Amino acid sequence: MAAHPAEWRNAVTVAAVPSGDSAISAELEAWVLAQPRSTPFHRPSWVQAVAQGTAQTAIMLVARNGAGSIAGLLPLTLIRSLLFGKALVSVGFSVDGGILADDPAVADALAIACWAEAERHRCTTAELRGGLLPSMGWNLREGTYLNFSRALASTDAEQLAQIPRKHRAEVRKGLDKDLHCEIGDTARLRAIHYRLYAESVHRLGTPVFPRRLFDEVLDRMGPAADICLVSHNGVPLSSILSLYHQGVCMPYWQGASGAARAMRSNEVAYFRLMSHARERGCHSFDFGRSKMGTGPAAWKKSWGWEGTPLTYAVRSTEGQEARDINPLSPQYQRKVELWKKLPLRLATLIGPHIARGLG
Repeated sequence: MAAHPAEWRNAVTVAAVPSGDSAISAELEAWVLAQPRSTPFHRPSWVQAVAQGTAQTAIMLVARNGAGSIAGLLPLTLIRSLLFGKALVSVGFSVDGGILADDPAVADALAIACWAEAERHRCTTAELRGGLLPSMGWNLREGTYLNFSRALASTDAEQLAQIPRKHRAEVRKGLDKDLHCEIGDTARLRAIHYRLYAESVHRLGTPVFPRRLFDEVLDRMGPAADICLVSHNGVPLSSILSLYHQGVCMPYWQGASGAARAMRSNEVAYFRLMSHARERGCHSFDFGRSKMGTGPAAWKKSWGWEGTPLTYAVRSTEGQEARDINPLSPQYQRKVELWKKLPLRLATLIGPHIARGLG
């Protein structure tokens, strides 16, 4: 029996498309930018930047209806690591980027196709970060991360007044110092940012991401990404690589020297970035995610931002534990402490070879 015309239009097919095809990438970019629930991590530009910057594999799952129109998207990164195994992640090196669709049936079709890809590549784990969650077959992970996002004030004075009194005093102390702020995307700013970022993550005991990842993101995202640098007498103190999407400024990778805290340069960097975002026409500022009960989460709350719990969907092969790359897990505590003791230069040299497998 022939399908009814309405059923034909509503039928959904899912297929992996070539991530490097310029025509398909342009179609997907336009579709993502038109979706109010999309994030920068859904953009093919991000997915390709991650793949090129970490030598991992990009997979774009696209759902289309019977008329051939895009009905949903699931960007994926196939992560291969000798230390952490194989995983299919939506999407690599991001805090979001899960299933982008309005119809739960489309979301389920994309989730089924995702697990089929995971099995085809012999991955033990698949992870969907945010987005429309599948209705069955996946375990939900809650209670680990909070996301901090809120509307920007209309002026610097109003923004300062909205910061709780105790932290507002810290911001004022920084603003009273002779600190210089510059925002751009020059080779000099890139080099400084990577150095400060490597120094920061080394203090935390985690390996630094490859330098090429940052360059690829800045190159491919174009005006949707930049670097904010705060310095004193020509000495770099704090830097932030930010993403811009749908009127939201997202400070994503931050670095700071050991002198930053005393100079309150982090406070100045974020406050000046809020002003810059407002000038760009942004309406919201997304501090990003932090693990519950950690110092970074408390610091974001001190700005007046309230955390919203994040839910991820995870699936693993029967009889296998899902991949765990959380540095706060007990199994990593000794490794974290040992990593902190490595000379910074050595950690920066070998760190990217490890970090590219984290995703």
